[in-house]
Parts: sequence; C-alpha cells; structure tokens
Amino acid sequence: MKIKSLQIDAYRHLQNLHLDFTYPAGHDKAGQPLDKICIIGQSATGKTSLLELVRDSFTQLDDVEVINGHYIFKHFRLTFDGQLEFWKNGGALKIKAKKDSIFFNEQEFGNTSGNIGGFVEKLLSDDLKLLYLTTGLISKKLIDILNQNPLNILNELSKEQYAEFQKKYNRSSYIYEFNQNSNEEVWFALLYDTLDYRKRFTQMASELINKGAIGDLAKLNREYATWATENKNPLESFAKIFNPAIEKMYLEVDLINTEFLFPIKSHSKDEVIPTQSLSTGTKGLLLSMFPLYTLDTNDAIILLDEPETSLYPDIQLDIIKNYQSLAPGAQFIVATHSPLIASGFDPWEIVELKFNSEGNVYRELYYEGENHVDNYKYNPRYMRWDDILQRIFDMENDGSSLRKQKLDKLATCNVKYKKLQKEDKAETEDGKKILQEIQKLSKELSMWK
Repeated sequence: MKIKSLQIDAYRHLQNLHLDFTYPAGHDKAGQPLDKICIIGQSATGKTSLLELVRDSFTQLDDVEVINGHYIFKHFRLTFDGQLEFWKNGGALKIKAKKDSIFFNEQEFGNTSGNIGGFVEKLLSDDLKLLYLTTGLISKKLIDILNQNPLNILNELSKEQYAEFQKKYNRSSYIYEFNQNSNEEVWFALLYDTLDYRKRFTQMASELINKGAIGDLAKLNREYATWATENKNPLESFAKIFNPAIEKMYLEVDLINTEFLFPIKSHSKDEVIPTQSLSTGTKGLLLSMFPLYTLDTNDAIILLDEPETSLYPDIQLDIIKNYQSLAPGAQFIVATHSPLIASGFDPWEIVELKFNSEGNVYRELYYEGENHVDNYKYNPRYMRWDDILQRIFDMENDGSSLRKQKLDKLATCNVKYKKLQKEDKAETEDGKKILQEIQKLSKELSMWK
C-alpha cells in the first residue's frame, strides 16, 4: 500500500494544501504512487507535521472493532480535514475525513457501523503497515538492553514471554514508531531470531564439550560446519547490507562474537566495540536499519525524519539507497534538511514546502505547464552541491557574510591593480602591496591559481 495523494483542508498550521505523490507523465510509472518522497523546506513549514499526519491517520484506521462482520470505529474522525488516497495492487482507495465522519470511496461511515467489505476490509485487516523512524531513536534504556550479553536476556525472559511478544507484535501488520520511548517488548520481538540463534549456538557448544570434541580440532571443525549449515546466523544477511553503510567508519558486523546482540568490530584494532561505545551516527544507523531488515516491509509506508542526524556527508549520500535495499517494496517518505540526501531524488519526488508573503505554507512546483518529466527546471541528481543549496534549498549566498566581505575586498583590489597595470605602475611600491593583498585574499578564499 502506498499513498497516492494528500489533500489537507486543515491540519495544524497547514491549510488548503494539495500534494500529488505520483509519477509524472512521460515516466514508465506515470500515475502510480512514488516509491520515495523527499520533503524539504524552511524550519516550521511542516515537514514533521506531514509525517505525523500520516502516522496519526493510520493509527485511527487501525483503531477499529469488528462485531458480527462489521467494522466499528472507536473514533469517528481522522486527525485532519481532508483526503488521503491510497494505492494497492492497482486499486485506489480514497479516505476522506470531514467533521465527524469518515468516507471510504465516497461511502460514509460516521456514527454507524457498516460492512466495509472487499478492498477496505483487506486494508484494515492485514495490510496496514507503517513504520515511523523519528529523529530521537537512541535511548539509554535501549542501548543498555543491546549492550547486554544475549544469554543474560535469554535467562531473564521465558519462552512464554517470547511467544507473547511474537503474538502481540505481529510482523505482517503493524504500526510502529521508534523513538526514545519505544517499547522494549517490540525490540525483543524483533530480536527473537537473533536471540534464538545465540541460544542454539550455546547449546551446540555445550554438546561439543560434552562429546570431548574440544581436544580434537578436526572433529570440532566438522561438527561446527555441519551445525552451521543447518543453523544460519540471522545477522549474516543483515551484515551484507549494514556493512557497506558503516565501512567508511572502518567498522563491520562481527559474525563470530557472541558477547553482544550486535557485535560491531573495528577494522584497525580487530576488536568488538560495546554498543554503548559506538558513535551516535553508528547507533542511529543500527537502530533504524535493523527494523527494516526484520519486519515485513512489502507494501509498507516508512516515514523517516531527518535520517542525516549525526552522519558525515559521504554517508548521507548513500543512506536512502541503503534503506531501500532493506525494504525494496516499501514507500519511503523522508523529511530532511540535507542537500546530500535530496541529491538522491528526482525532482518529481521532492516536496518543497515554502511560506508565502502571508505566512501560509504552499508547495513549490519545479515544472511549468503539464506535469511531465521533460518540463522540470532542474534535477538534483545531476547538480553540484552548491547549486542544490541555492536552487533547491533557496540559499541566497554561496558562503558566509564574512566570505562576501572578503570577495568584495578582493574585487576592489583587482580593479586597483588592473588600473596600475594600464598606467604601467604595477611594479611600484603601491602595486606590489596590492598584489600581495590579492595573493593573501585569494589564498584565504581558496581561489588562488
């Protein structure tokens, strides 16, 4: 399921805002919902508000009771007045919120129950998948859990508790928000396969010791090889995608270490780094990418708020590609301030929110005339970073005010020096002083050739 369009009549400070999330004419997927969307704009224009609107609307859709085959909504309005249009397997579903009623494809479901049936029934039963990754993913409580020895966690949680976690946090249908207050039970459910592997690994090692295989290296290797063939380490496939995301930090997942849930080792020292000692950026990548790896994300909607947090620019460049490799069947809606992240999107995938002269928010369109792939003014995929900052992010200057002052001074010196050259006075004391000043300013401005 993907969002095709959003019409906001009123939500917080956003009013009369229409957002089309479909591929333009001339594209192979023309008219279909976008696979990824990048929301940019000045602070306070409403980037996070759009993510929260989608989250809150899904929560309302999930807040139903089924009685005698009829759906009864516990709340009779979404969090906004407007319309959300979804797309699932080629079929469209329009959900309109107005006052105290909800309309499904123009059919009203207000204070009465009704058999929604068909496509809507499928939507509300097992196809409602939303994952919201906020800027505040990292919490001390969660890091303390991940820093524990898996065996300690296994000893504290019973098999019945795990079964309850798995049942409660069904992976085929979910609405999860990961933030500093995330429920630790969700993480235990996500970590089930990893913990279960560690448990079986420990049992295998104990059996080998009892068999006396420790003293026979050849036998030990044979026994372990046979066991490993039948018992795959769940972190192996995760490491194939996560390692490229952290290789520039000279880190990788250690598939041998069993002391930590997520053993990350340093290339330079060849030693495992405790989870609590990882950098903020590495923790953020780990805590955002692992849920995508674990959950069923096919036809899910994934909301990402400022994924660039604490990440160096060269890592920001690949972050969306890395996320998509984990969830190729999902629709990503990303709110960002990073021109590097924006450079990974086509112009029709960018939603730029701007204030008009009256302080109201509108969407800046990048095309003229028909919404066609050939009618867009520029494409951030092919632009320099400074061009993206000036054309996409509307930065008026290409540097600081101090740089502008230095440039003005350099320009004045150049004019004076050229005048002295024409007067054949470049070799005078004044000419030499001006040339020295030009050289100094050019070096400071990284413009000297």
